[in-house]
Amino acid sequence: MSAEPAHSIRRNSLVLGAFCLGVALLLALVNLSTRERIAEQQLQAQRRALAQVFPAQYHDNDLLASAFTLDASVDGLAAWNLIDVLQITEVFQGYIATRDGRFTGAILPVQSHTGYSGTITLLVGIMDDGTITGVRVLEHRETPGLGDKIDIEVSDWILAFNGQSLGNPPQSRWQVVKDGGDFDGLVGATITPRAVVDTVKRALDFFELNRTLLANRAN
Repeated sequence: MSAEPAHSIRRNSLVLGAFCLGVALLLALVNLSTRERIAEQQLQAQRRALAQVFPAQYHDNDLLASAFTLDASVDGLAAWNLIDVLQITEVFQGYIATRDGRFTGAILPVQSHTGYSGTITLLVGIMDDGTITGVRVLEHRETPGLGDKIDIEVSDWILAFNGQSLGNPPQSRWQVVKDGGDFDGLVGATITPRAVVDTVKRALDFFELNRTLLANRAN
């Protein structure tokens, strides 16, 4: 092989290598810039979701900054009744709400494993006096057109919990109408609303049991 072809091959290799390096650097820069934007968009989406559960008029702190871990596997959390009451079987986050540094409530994750099509995961906002500020479904697999009406994107059924507490209605009335309670069911779907009503009540039970522990997290 003559010197000229060998020189040409080396030159072409260097050009190709430089081109690949340039493309890699460009992709890295694009990925870095888009990653920051995506992360910011995700944070804003989380803030909007939390604001639906615990409206801004009830707190002045950044709820995301007040997040705390609820993990059934962590030692020392048995007193929080994570499995028995909230039925949490994985890591979730709760949020503490404050105004002028004073505890005003909390947002709690809670699960039902008795939905028609599996687990239903909710976020429940509760004021310091035990009154619900909002409930939203985080995840479910309920039947489209029937059980999925628990989702605020599908119907406003979930809004019926706003302003409710363990005493309003009385605990014996924390059931769907079909079972003698105060909460409407969903046409064609009884199992799903029954599971949600029970789950929201359990969030209230958990809050009542652990109100002092939750309030202490505001300090």
